[in-house]
Amino acid sequence: MADWIVDVIIGLVEGLTEFLPISSTGHLVITRALLDPEGEIGFRQLIVVQGAAILAVCWEYRRRLWAIGTTLISDRQSRLFALNLFLAFLPAAVAGLAFEDTIRSVLFAPIPVALALVIGGVLILWAERRTHVERVTSVDQLQPMDAFKVGLFQMLALVPGTSRSAATILGGLLTGLSRKTAAEFSFFVAIPVMLAATGYKLLDAREPITADEARSILLSSVVAFFAALIAIRFLIRYVSQHSFAVFAWYRIVFGGFILLSWQFGWVSWSPG
Repeated sequence: MADWIVDVIIGLVEGLTEFLPISSTGHLVITRALLDPEGEIGFRQLIVVQGAAILAVCWEYRRRLWAIGTTLISDRQSRLFALNLFLAFLPAAVAGLAFEDTIRSVLFAPIPVALALVIGGVLILWAERRTHVERVTSVDQLQPMDAFKVGLFQMLALVPGTSRSAATILGGLLTGLSRKTAAEFSFFVAIPVMLAATGYKLLDAREPITADEARSILLSSVVAFFAALIAIRFLIRYVSQHSFAVFAWYRIVFGGFILLSWQFGWVSWSPG
């Protein structure tokens, strides 16, 4: 397969899955195992392409983010919004720094990812079938304790295959957020979480970049940006009228197929 096609696929997979509760990291791990068994896709490319998807959120909500940034000192609501983002970001940041090496060495492989996909899907179905009282119907109504509880759930997303957006949405559903509010808050929380993670991981990959690697990163990043814009707009429209059950079933079927293919030897999944 031509290198540029692989780059486009990487960008599409990242952009379309980053904000849906189906795990972009899990899909990238599986895609890499299928397309790149020799490990030629650079770790730096997989990092930067996630940052490109986050820029799609910044673009989609640019007016809201600009308004908050320019009124942070003068407006109480803007300060509350910033505090909520910090409280939702903090637990995962602390846990990520503490356990990153272990997670990367043990869980960044197709089979652990498949297990996380299935378990996460079951949890989403359970959360959806509970009696759901919508106590918070907009991001502006979020209180610091709500944000911190969602942040605690975000620690689950450190396990590849769980999904950062799924963890945020699951926490939101269990703490009384409406589906649309939970989805929208997951977009905003992604900005500090993913930008911090991208910056931190890039410090770990400071080798000189080659021209070929730069071209691959640029192409996959551009594709990821536009694919993520599509996914963001789709999710907000979809959850305004539907539950998250379809994503849960997708996780269970997809993860289950990977486990079956491993069990019966249909695919020789690499360990990582």
